[in-house]
Amino acid sequence: MSGASGSSDIPAIGVLVSGRGSNLQAIFNAIERGELRARVAVVISSRADAPALRIAADHGSTCHVIAPRDYPSRAEAGATIVDVLRAAHVRVVALAGYKPILDACVVRAFPNAIINIHPSLLPAFAGGMAPRPQAEALAAGVKLTGCTVHFVTEEVDAGPIIAQSAVPVLDDDDVETLSARILVEEHRLLPLAIGLALSGRLTVEGQRVRLAPA
Repeated sequence: MSGASGSSDIPAIGVLVSGRGSNLQAIFNAIERGELRARVAVVISSRADAPALRIAADHGSTCHVIAPRDYPSRAEAGATIVDVLRAAHVRVVALAGYKPILDACVVRAFPNAIINIHPSLLPAFAGGMAPRPQAEALAAGVKLTGCTVHFVTEEVDAGPIIAQSAVPVLDDDDVETLSARILVEEHRLLPLAIGLALSGRLTVEGQRVRLAPA
């Protein structure tokens, strides 16, 4: 079953990408295994050459390229993103390796409905894309790092945390080996968090996310 197929009662999600798309593939894999009840209604890329677009097309998802540099301002690019997501009737938006900072208009259009995966245990090593957080973890000499899924707010990497997964930092790790270990957990955690966000069981109280019993 492709990510875009299924009956109309299956909740629609949008995914924003900029790179190779391994987390996007993990979402499709979780859908196909029956672990995530959702359909990827639309994929938006900030780059026309992002390999993630091929993954999306292979699964039958509608794709759009919205490159910020093609717009006079970040706000105008953001307004276009909002229009595309609303047209697809998405309930949750997942940032899966999406590099640009979203304009505030996007965050305000989908309050507590945009989630991001970050390769550190936030609030540690916030800001920056991979491999920067992994390199910072190694430089700091921490013994544990990992990944975090959080709701997106107007402050970068500062939104309420939905879920985290820790991995050990080994003595012989370099950025590549540590990144690979974290990525395994990203692929598990992001689809799980999307499912929780769709479930209606999450409530946000300040900086805390609470999960109601199933």
